[in-house]
Amino acid sequence: MGDKLKKTWSDIVRYKALILMALPGMIWFIFFFYIPVMANVVAFKDFRISPDGFFASLKQSPWVGFENFKFLFASSDAWLITRNTLVYNIVFLAFNLFFAIAFAIIMSELRNKRAVKVYHTMSLLPYFLSWVVISYFVYAFLSPDKGIINHLLLSNGKTPINWYADPKWWPLIFVILNVWKSLGYNSIIYYASVMGIDPTYYEAAMVDGASKWQQIKNVTIPQIIPMMSVLLILNIGGIFRADFGMFYSVPMNSGALYQVTSVLDTYIYNGMTATGDIGMSAAASLYQSVVGSTLLLGTNAIVRKLDPDAALF
Repeated sequence: MGDKLKKTWSDIVRYKALILMALPGMIWFIFFFYIPVMANVVAFKDFRISPDGFFASLKQSPWVGFENFKFLFASSDAWLITRNTLVYNIVFLAFNLFFAIAFAIIMSELRNKRAVKVYHTMSLLPYFLSWVVISYFVYAFLSPDKGIINHLLLSNGKTPINWYADPKWWPLIFVILNVWKSLGYNSIIYYASVMGIDPTYYEAAMVDGASKWQQIKNVTIPQIIPMMSVLLILNIGGIFRADFGMFYSVPMNSGALYQVTSVLDTYIYNGMTATGDIGMSAAASLYQSVVGSTLLLGTNAIVRKLDPDAALF
């Protein structure tokens, strides 16, 4: 036991610089992820706020078991919000994967390094914009009376569209906005992977007379599949977590659009603000986490069977 402690202490001293670098992140995860996990018990209680604080509220609130979950799944909105959350995230995953890889390959083919830096910077800028800020940009285009698009429609003799009351356009709008905002960020890792491929593979392909498309299909794509698998597994874990800012702020929380904008995150928030039922909202949030973890583990197990080297763990 003494030797183990001595070895552990020697490892800490040896890697102290790396440990100090990781310490802020570790503390952040402990306080904002691991400690709050214990509060999931709220999902199984009829939570009543006490003036004596959270722990007193938790103690005094009666235990109701799975009643909060029954209420969630008995609701007429349960199927709608689950469907919207899953379908949107699956579509986002597919489009983001395609465009991120395409953009990374295009950037890797450019020989002007200054141009690559400019294009990467431009593609990254939307990622750092808040959805609240973006919602006002979108409103400038889609405003029923002053929007740019409706002015263009009117000038061409067409009927303007009341965008914030017509739900059929919003799935396409969400896909475009999601790809536009995340393209630069998602492509960085793929760009690094593509640039890390051994140039001799391409030289051999060119000697064999391979075209540029054949080089991409037979050299580039196979080489980045392990990275694609890792990122796909990580993204699958969050497939039940929608981007609250996009689905709430961009459509201005319009009631006419709830059919296509209601996802689990907005449902939890609206449930909290409308009813104040913390237990039901906690149940919906726990449901998200459990399903996300299950999908993450299941996807990793499938990938491990197909290609053990590409699995996350």
